[in-house]
Amino acid sequence: MTVSLFDQFESPILLGIPLVVVAIILPWTLFPTPKPKWINNRLATAQTWLINWFTSQLMLPLSVRGHKWALVFASLILFLITINMLGLLPYTFTPTTQLSMNMAFAVPLWLATVIIGMKNQPTIALGHLLPEGTPTPLIPILVIIETISLLIRPLALGVRLTANLTAGHLLIQLLATAAFVMTSIMPAAAAATIIVLYLLTLLEVAVAMIQAYVFALLLSLYLQENV
Repeated sequence: MTVSLFDQFESPILLGIPLVVVAIILPWTLFPTPKPKWINNRLATAQTWLINWFTSQLMLPLSVRGHKWALVFASLILFLITINMLGLLPYTFTPTTQLSMNMAFAVPLWLATVIIGMKNQPTIALGHLLPEGTPTPLIPILVIIETISLLIRPLALGVRLTANLTAGHLLIQLLATAAFVMTSIMPAAAAATIIVLYLLTLLEVAVAMIQAYVFALLLSLYLQENV
């Protein structure tokens, strides 16, 4: 039986229960909860330092009103990083390779930034649809183009995350299959392929973290335009 390379992206089901639900819930149980005492363990201290660091980086370009989103961004980036990293383990499933899940994150968060802009500063929010100094005959065309570019933002967020993770997983599977097939035929080529496979795995670890940060960073830039 020929197995498709894309079978790894299908949501597995066990006893009628989709395991994607377990994959989404599991990350929250992996992080230590800080206790109400002065001295925590090293893991909780490192976690707190990391959260404070990347949250402050995300909040730098935002005004004070945008700092209310700090908890949302911190939770989002931790969630995405953990799911992406767990998906690199053998016999696991990566929910963020599903476009439907990524769009379920991108659309509501992007829409919230747009609604905030329309509520707090409607003139400035609508002014983004028409650059200053535009010739009168070009106004309708530019408004349409800017509206399309605004509406395509959540699609770009979801597709970027899905495409990067899917491509990495496919490359890993292709190289692993090639190394397995060539082991008995061309041992030297198989050894070289395995070395490349290890390097690609390290690259995918970096991609898993970077893509989660980029997702939250782009959302913070969209929020910056509306606060």
